[in-house]
Amino acid sequence: MNKNNELIQQMILYYAGDPKRIQHFLKVYEFAKLIGEAEQLDSQTQHILETAAIVHDIGIKNAEAKFGNCNGKLQEQEGPAPARELLSSLKYAPDAIDRVCYLVAHHHTYQNVNGSDYQILLEADFLVNLYEDGLDSSAASNARKNIFRTNTGITICKTMFGLSE
Repeated sequence: MNKNNELIQQMILYYAGDPKRIQHFLKVYEFAKLIGEAEQLDSQTQHILETAAIVHDIGIKNAEAKFGNCNGKLQEQEGPAPARELLSSLKYAPDAIDRVCYLVAHHHTYQNVNGSDYQILLEADFLVNLYEDGLDSSAASNARKNIFRTNTGITICKTMFGLSE
């Protein structure tokens, strides 16, 4: 079994009884995989992107337990430690773990985006959140203009939400 399939299974166990969170990370993973492949990322960057997409919201459980909410900044704060622990237990390479933890710690930070893996993770998470949160086309248009940078992400966002610009 490839590492990320094993990681997906571990994340399903991590979110046992919470189908909404399982559905969310799987959708973000699929959009990230699609966008990364279409944008022709190198294999290492693609692997890191996909791995980060799988664990990007791992901090939610700790944030809810500690603070009673799971806003984006708390997810970023609480996510890297359990992500590092899980990825280490599955024998991911230390440099990959470091980058994935960086992405987990920044996936709700929209300025100073450094790297195509970071950019695509933001886009994939936005595609899913816009839909799951039931936001209207003006919110999608605003996100398209302010967040999306890849040709593939822009095309998907415009197509999915029926945007003309």
